[in-house]
Amino acid sequence: MDLPETRDAKSGDVHIAYQVLGSGPFDLVWVPGFVSNIELFCELPEWAHHFSRLAAFSRLILFDKRGTGLSDRVAGVATLEERMDDVRAVMDAAGSERAALFGFSQGGSLSLMFAGAFPQQAQALVLCGCFASSPFALLSDDAYNELSSRIERLWGSGEYCLNRMVPSRAGDEETRRLIARFERQSASPATRSRKCGSAARLTRGIYCRHW
Repeated sequence: MDLPETRDAKSGDVHIAYQVLGSGPFDLVWVPGFVSNIELFCELPEWAHHFSRLAAFSRLILFDKRGTGLSDRVAGVATLEERMDDVRAVMDAAGSERAALFGFSQGGSLSLMFAGAFPQQAQALVLCGCFASSPFALLSDDAYNELSSRIERLWGSGEYCLNRMVPSRAGDEETRRLIARFERQSASPATRSRKCGSAARLTRGIYCRHW
């Protein structure tokens, strides 16, 4: 898949990186999970194929959430309201008045909230790999601290995301190096562990409410 041009949408003072692929009859906004990097996604054959299939029948809009990927880094943990404004800013910048939302993993809760808050802009809703509640919310303080330390220790090596993103190539060294670069360029170790943990702690039952 050819790499599309990466542009920036302005959401308040924050720049949100986005891309547009395809020219289908309706718009489809792909709402990412815990971290993303829209340029590096396309270097992974499985993900490139996934996006190519979606762009074959739609005008596909991809973006990196604030604090991740090519979007501006921000202090603290963004609220769902701020993230909904980011989605609206990306749609406005891409010239999309109404779109179907494809919520992937932790992007599912944001997609649900956006569709409920702005039904006139949500044409349809697709949820993939989402959860009704976060397992992190049930961890004890000791277990949470241990998990956070493990994430920070592994982040940037490729070992944390490899089995989650492309498990069929878990033993491939070239893929591990690519995933390692994806991790480093998607979020810092502290950002990854702090945001996912903070999200679960705040919600105690709603899947990564503030991720």
